[in-house]
Amino acid sequence: MTELDDILVSGEFAAFREAYAPAVHPAGTTAVRETVRRRRRRTAVVAAAAVVLAVAIPVGANAALHRPDPPPGPAQTATPTPSETSASPTPPTPSTASPTPAAPDGRITRSQLLAARLDLAAWPEPGPKTCVSDNVRLRSEAESDSVPRLLTDPRYGDLDGDGATETVALVACRYGEASAKQVLAFDRDEAGRIVTMGRVVGTHDGMDDITDFSVQDDGKIRAHVADIQPCCSTPEWSPQRQWRTYAWTGERFTQTAGPTKFGVDPRLTDLTLTAGDLVIGPADTKGNRTATVTVTVVNKGPVDVPLLGFSEFYSIGERAGGDLSRCRTVRSDGPDACVLDGLPAGKRKTYTFTFRYDPPEPGFQPTLKVIHYDSQERYWNDLSWKNNSVDLHTAG
Repeated sequence: MTELDDILVSGEFAAFREAYAPAVHPAGTTAVRETVRRRRRRTAVVAAAAVVLAVAIPVGANAALHRPDPPPGPAQTATPTPSETSASPTPPTPSTASPTPAAPDGRITRSQLLAARLDLAAWPEPGPKTCVSDNVRLRSEAESDSVPRLLTDPRYGDLDGDGATETVALVACRYGEASAKQVLAFDRDEAGRIVTMGRVVGTHDGMDDITDFSVQDDGKIRAHVADIQPCCSTPEWSPQRQWRTYAWTGERFTQTAGPTKFGVDPRLTDLTLTAGDLVIGPADTKGNRTATVTVTVVNKGPVDVPLLGFSEFYSIGERAGGDLSRCRTVRSDGPDACVLDGLPAGKRKTYTFTFRYDPPEPGFQPTLKVIHYDSQERYWNDLSWKNNSVDLHTAG
């Protein structure tokens, strides 16, 4: 018997005795031993069961803790639920996309423009019907009224903000004495061919000339434009001129700064000429006659006139006296002009002119015309030119 058995038996026996001794008389030593043996067997069974349970649980748990991992199965890709987080981030997958190619270099020389076949922007309306725009080879000098010409050298800048340079040029197409003009932007396509990016500005809608242009550091283009194109008998100082700024919008060029139209020319004024009869005097011994006329000039403004000029005397005859004796001759729109005093805005002056009369051809009407001259003896148009001339009626 083990020490554990003795402790269990003694305990059981003590409990039995305490519970039954007061009511039961002793049955003798044999009976007592038999009772003890039965209880010992029952207690041993209970104790053994308890020991088995106590030992079995930790052994099973320990076995579970030390159970070897199962053999690996086929590889699978798990799809995590949205609530799952990864202990370490998945390294990024290297991109297989090709890098964006650099924009083509659009710096095109003058000789390259002259050598290329180009599709230009259509010539704006109203404009010459004869000027071509498709499959054009530009010329350095005007050769005909249908082939466009490259004016000045090209200029360069990043017009569309793509980091590459584009080219800007001024082209013209002659029709008669004048020329239609366009400022055009050129670039290269991916194959290196020269293409027209777009028209920056062209001559149309009251803007009849382009004299210069520049490309700024920010890619904007400044164009020097004029309301009329000097040609024929129009003097070079006559046009109004403005600087206008244009920029690329992603689809076309549009004006972003500067005036958008020409107003009334602030250098011009309104002169009005009236005249009395052309009085013809009697003939002298040689049959020559004189003619005298009194004229009045009103400056309706708004500009002071430094010098008044009179022309078209040829229709009356040679100058012979009166205020014509004070004339000085300057460049004019007539073959012979008499330049006299100035006339402030809002003022009027009257003059008397005497001529050696030369009778006109039958049906021909003698006339006079007044002209505005500035201090540099340059002549100017009038705000209302119809009242600058007067027909002279003869008397006597």
